[in-house]
Amino acid sequence: MMQTLMNVLVAASVATASPGVGQDLEKIVAGKGATAALARVTDGGKTWAGAAGVRDLRRAGKPAPNGYFRIGSVTKTFVATVVLQLVDEGKVRLDDPIADHLPGLVPGGEKITVRALLDHTSHLYDYMSEPGHSTNRWRGTARFRSYRPKDLLKVAFAKKLPDDGKWHYSNTNYVVLGLLVEKLTGRPYGKEVERRILRPLRLRHTLVPGNRAGVPSPHAKGYEPVDGKLVDATRMNPSLDWAAGEMISTAADLERFMAALLGGKLTSAESLRAMRTTVETGAGFGYGLGLQAYKLPCGTVWGHSGELIGYLTFVFRSDTGKSLTLSLNPSTRNPSTEEVMGIAVRTFCG
Repeated sequence: MMQTLMNVLVAASVATASPGVGQDLEKIVAGKGATAALARVTDGGKTWAGAAGVRDLRRAGKPAPNGYFRIGSVTKTFVATVVLQLVDEGKVRLDDPIADHLPGLVPGGEKITVRALLDHTSHLYDYMSEPGHSTNRWRGTARFRSYRPKDLLKVAFAKKLPDDGKWHYSNTNYVVLGLLVEKLTGRPYGKEVERRILRPLRLRHTLVPGNRAGVPSPHAKGYEPVDGKLVDATRMNPSLDWAAGEMISTAADLERFMAALLGGKLTSAESLRAMRTTVETGAGFGYGLGLQAYKLPCGTVWGHSGELIGYLTFVFRSDTGKSLTLSLNPSTRNPSTEEVMGIAVRTFCG
């Protein structure tokens, strides 16, 4: 049903798309879908970058197209890449039960493989489904609290999903994978992301913040509707997301990362094929190993989306090398699927 809905929205986007990504950003802002929006499109060596809205509702000012933003679950693609590099190094296999490497940590871990964690087929309960444990919702002063990975897993493992045979996206999977990286390397997962990806690719504007609450400048502030008013939600301790979504980046850095990954520069060809092997989700996209696949009228684009209170991120790339990166700061509503996919369809399909 969700896949059918996505197809209808994509088809509608072809007919209703306005001329120009910049104009679409302006329309989203004018329609109260975002307080700020930025985009970067690259095709054949040519790049366009633009922004709309205001960076601060009180002080105004135009957002910087090269500004920082919280990338939410796009963090998962970085973590998955590190795991696949460890597969290439022979330190773990995709079909190893997680209990082989983290014995006693995951209930039923003898039957849950590393692959199942990567593509969200593990059927582990998502700790972010619990009240007060999602960074997509306003948490007041609790948003500055620090969490340890095992705190998050304690919440996750207290419940079980219904035995419905369905695909379930779960942030719990990537908390476990972060711990797997640490077990196999002897270093914090964030340090491995830096050592294996950020430094080699010179992603100087991408960081794993840990307990740091702020976002580097320049950035557009993120807001959340609370009691009928937009409240500044920019500052927060993202340790509640940890390896499932804590990272901060820029459009240019995300574009470079995705180009390197899908261009075969970060893993073996075999591992990249595994990452691009998807399962049906019923959510409007296929899910591989840390990668989402979106079917557009002109073909498939790869990438990932991310959400963390005040920030929405979409990273798309086609096999022709064309790319689109979007960062949206929701206003009184979230941008609709039709608005986002309209930009994607026009960018990739013309």
